Amino acid sequence: MAGFHGCLLSQLRQSRVQVARYVGRTPSRAYSTPPNGSIPAAKKKYVPTQGTYPLGFKTSGTVVGVKPSNKTKPDLALLTSDVPCAAAAVFTKNKFQAAPVTFSRSLLQKKGNRGIQGVIINSGCANAVTGKGGLEDAAKMAQEADKCIGQTDSTIVMSTGVIGQRLPIDKILDKVPAAHQALGGSHEHWLTAAKAICTTDTFPKLMSRTFTLPSSPAVEYRIAGMTKGAGMIHPNMATLLGVIATDAPVSPAALPSVLKHAVDRSFNSITIDGDTSTNDTIALLANGLAGGREVAAGTPDLDAFRAVLTDFAAALAQLVVRDGEGATKFVTIRVTEAASEETARRVASTIARSPLVKTALYGKDANWGRITCAIGYSLISEPGQPINEVPIAPEKTNVSFIPTDGTAELKLLVNGEPEQVDEARAAEILELEDLEILVRLGMGNKQATYWTCDYSHEYITINGDYRT
Repeated sequence: MAGFHGCLLSQLRQSRVQVARYVGRTPSRAYSTPPNGSIPAAKKKYVPTQGTYPLGFKTSGTVVGVKPSNKTKPDLALLTSDVPCAAAAVFTKNKFQAAPVTFSRSLLQKKGNRGIQGVIINSGCANAVTGKGGLEDAAKMAQEADKCIGQTDSTIVMSTGVIGQRLPIDKILDKVPAAHQALGGSHEHWLTAAKAICTTDTFPKLMSRTFTLPSSPAVEYRIAGMTKGAGMIHPNMATLLGVIATDAPVSPAALPSVLKHAVDRSFNSITIDGDTSTNDTIALLANGLAGGREVAAGTPDLDAFRAVLTDFAAALAQLVVRDGEGATKFVTIRVTEAASEETARRVASTIARSPLVKTALYGKDANWGRITCAIGYSLISEPGQPINEVPIAPEKTNVSFIPTDGTAELKLLVNGEPEQVDEARAAEILELEDLEILVRLGMGNKQATYWTCDYSHEYITINGDYRT
């Protein structure tokens, strides 16, 4: 008995030593931003070193210190146009909509989607669930920017960060003139602005492209966009913010419909954690300074511009997924042969949001039963009643892994019958950073695509101490 007590005492002492080693230790973060604020090596390839930006737009990023702990990172972004723009925006459907969302929506309605000349964005505080005072703060930000631009009612406002806290509005207003003085059109100006809107992002998300339109093949148009988001990402809308600017002459009347079309196939087709933010906003501004015919409804130009915008927005949205909090994998979920596009979207979204699917992908475990489980409950509403859609037919359903290295697909389920899975081959596929899950429902010819990521230990770490 004495020996037993001695052994137990020894174990207890050892446990105390082990606990003591971890007390006060900062958790290791393998995938988040390094302590010095540098971009992780694996993410640097997504940051452009140059760009081609639309005529007449200027940007800046300024250090305000919205969060008292921030002394060096730009946290106030300003974008302006030399002339008034046609503008449109898509906003979150969360019922607790942040003050900037309410303000900006009202401004666009008041202006009839025209006459917008600036966008001002702060990070560090979402200005969400802040009551009447929050609305007043959003208006003050816009008014201060308007004063610098020399216009009235011309600035959209966005905010991102912690919910439920008031902005340090005086600090922000004091820095708006400096932000305006710092405006420029170079790549570095755009990149600094993209950095200023980041929160838990590990890299700034910025893209630019050139394109032409059928009626003006000799005119080179430009489009640029920046977005932020790494957590609390799920439609509707896809905290997530984005601004897209073009020098194409798009009609104010046509802009909202093309933006909605693009967002439904981009920012509304991504998910990281299934949480829809209070602040989500994607804005599109077109100043027409490149010239050419007005891009209006019912013209080939509008169809062409819509295609350009949709492809551009999808690429920009995918950067958000690649920077998912703690993510180690970028996953494309493609659902085909559906009876309707809505069915395809519901199935793809359900797989993308499943914690069991996402953790299996992180663990490189080919547990495809979790995928079929998600397919099976995707068309069931909360009370347990099917939505008004053609039901899933297990005997027609097929599931495969599509390797991103160009090798043959790995079939997991064929017409409802399980395949003899080569576990070694599955392990090789799951070692890749990019993966595609293909689901064929065998019920029609409609399809949809979602982009998501895995769940790692790091996601819990980041969100467990987000405010602290």
